Amino acid sequence: MRIVIIGASRFGTATATRLSENGHEVVMVDHDAERLDALTEELDCGMIHGDGTLPSVQRDAFGDHADALVALTNQDDVNILAAAVGRSVGFERVVPQIVRPELLAVCEELGLKDLITPHATVARSLVDVIEDHNDATLDLRLHKGLQVMGYQIGKQRAGKRVCDLDMPRDSKVIAVTRGEDESLVFEDTELQEGDLLMIVAARGVKSELDSLFDTD
Repeated sequence: MRIVIIGASRFGTATATRLSENGHEVVMVDHDAERLDALTEELDCGMIHGDGTLPSVQRDAFGDHADALVALTNQDDVNILAAAVGRSVGFERVVPQIVRPELLAVCEELGLKDLITPHATVARSLVDVIEDHNDATLDLRLHKGLQVMGYQIGKQRAGKRVCDLDMPRDSKVIAVTRGEDESLVFEDTELQEGDLLMIVAARGVKSELDSLFDTD
């Protein structure tokens, strides 16, 4: 298959590497020429410098035929726009990465059904591990009706630790996105302004979480 990847992020690079190793033809598109140059020795794929949301750039990447377009930039809105444009260009399949849960409804309205939701995937895996091991030392009592939510840290909580957050019962901070990096968090993880926290919680505490982070 010929697959076009929008965004030379770490996730995009890892995906391109795996696809190439599996014998697929990959084209990487990114607006950062220096980033693409740095990846030329690491990736065995085509490289196109340009704005991946533009039809002209996508048509160049599409060539005579392409099977799928995968939008893996670190910006949800860019991924959504790239996917919508890709569909009009003629890609058989478009797959955007979406981090913020509140944008899932937008994707549904646009008919974008194939989504990559890394935080939700990590959350499901983590909860499965926790429940399978039945580890009583982990204060996480979430079973049915789980949801994954993202909240951004503002100036008020910058410098504080995860354990300083007055989290509602049946909720747990499990990961953080900081720039291009995504990692699990611990009670002593220090927060920075702009961090996007991934929280697994029972659906009944969403309003409490909204109120908690709206004050930041």
